Amino acid sequence: MTDTAVRTPVTAVTRPDNDRWLTLGFAAPATVVLALLFVLPLALLLVASVAGPAGFSLAEYGRLTTPHYLGVIWNSLRLAVLTTGIAFAIGYPAAFALARARGVVRSALLATLFLPLAASVIVKAFAWTILLRSDGIVNTVLLALGLVDEPIRMIFTETALIVGAVNIFLPFMILPIYAVVAQLDHRLVDAAATLGASPAVAFVRVVVPLTLPGIIAGVALVFSLSVSAYVVPTLLIGERYPTLSTTIAKAFLLARQPAFGAAAGVVLLAITLAAVALSARLGRSGGSR
Repeated sequence: MTDTAVRTPVTAVTRPDNDRWLTLGFAAPATVVLALLFVLPLALLLVASVAGPAGFSLAEYGRLTTPHYLGVIWNSLRLAVLTTGIAFAIGYPAAFALARARGVVRSALLATLFLPLAASVIVKAFAWTILLRSDGIVNTVLLALGLVDEPIRMIFTETALIVGAVNIFLPFMILPIYAVVAQLDHRLVDAAATLGASPAVAFVRVVVPLTLPGIIAGVALVFSLSVSAYVVPTLLIGERYPTLSTTIAKAFLLARQPAFGAAAGVVLLAITLAAVALSARLGRSGGSR
């Protein structure tokens, strides 16, 4: 009895420590890999952005404050905001339609959503160049229907860029919202109706708050992907719409200005991290409410 009484508190004290060290041991390999593959390259990028000929310098960041490069940053943000907004307007009702579908219809809709993800972004962007060029399918159909007298210039325009970006990144908006909507108890709307709420009020006060985590996740994903997109603007609009990603590629590959490319990369990274941090903060505040 005495030995048991003495050993029990010792076991209770030492077990959490053992569990903590065991957890750290399992997490250590993954932490090392992440540090080598992500943290170290980003640290080197940050160092390269402030490494001038005479030592530490912020001159490359100063170049990014000129009107031209402020316009480049604006182009990236504009592309991301428009793509995210249109993708949300399409993806939100699409997620509800997918969640309410049953049987073969749901399987078909899921297939149409997942199959494009198996194709490369380059392939999908090239497909849009074929569809939108002067002798492409869109112009051919418009001419055949008599809606236009001559081919419309669609490729290498901002409209083509937005359409292609929305098409490519739309699944990343639908999937997070669908995952939340599929778990909703639709009896909550009926309960709100019995309390006198109209369908519009029930949707705004009940459905939208419950789907907010999916909305935040989808918006964060699409914004982050579109603000850093490189292939889509390169193929669908080219040099007439410079973005941060194309500027970074040009600085490293053509202009041989790695310090400037690194500075532009840090700015792009900061924008992306700010979007992710804001979405995480909104998610926590929404969850607490």
